[in-house]
Amino acid sequence: MRIAVVEDDDGVGNALVAGLTRQAHQPVRMRFGSELLLHHGEVDFVLLDLGLPDRDGLEVLRQLRQVSGVPVIILTARDDERSVVRGLRGGADDYLVKPARMSELFARIEVVRRRSLAVEGGVPREVVTGDVRVDLDSRTVTVAGTDVDLTSKEFSLLEILLENPGAAVSRQQLMDRVWGDAFVAVSRSLDVHIGTLRAKLDRPGLISTIRGFGYRWVC
Repeated sequence: MRIAVVEDDDGVGNALVAGLTRQAHQPVRMRFGSELLLHHGEVDFVLLDLGLPDRDGLEVLRQLRQVSGVPVIILTARDDERSVVRGLRGGADDYLVKPARMSELFARIEVVRRRSLAVEGGVPREVVTGDVRVDLDSRTVTVAGTDVDLTSKEFSLLEILLENPGAAVSRQQLMDRVWGDAFVAVSRSLDVHIGTLRAKLDRPGLISTIRGFGYRWVC
């Protein structure tokens, strides 16, 4: 996704840009609320600080919500209850207090994005790539018209890859969502499940490996 990082602190902003880039996103750094209001149509997601140099972030959010439904996570040092309530009631999809752990931020971005796509009807319930057909509602897969029997975890991995066909998905994201927090313990299990999934689909190259990062569904 193209993610607007609306943050005037260079240290925080640069760290966010680097982290989002490692997650295969395309961060767009902005230092002023006015930049977001001018260019919100060019991004898919917004990380919004409240302490901006040109105007208060809550006012920026209010103006943004008059013209756009783009998903917004407020990322700020303000931890008082009033700010949290105003932010969420003002249209933010989530509110996170600095300093935030990158893993938690990435998980929240993922959750907000899935929720937003579902509300908009943007999550396809059936995905077809060549002669491979995946029905996400019935959790069935056919290849060349023949049913393919997948385990629950194999289908869950496939479903995550199909949320954004063509985009890279990190190993950490896959392990976190399918197995929980035990990253190290299940790292080998992920490889085994991906290998089995590839073998059952029998379509070489359909699930590609992104060396040092993760996997993607080649559409």
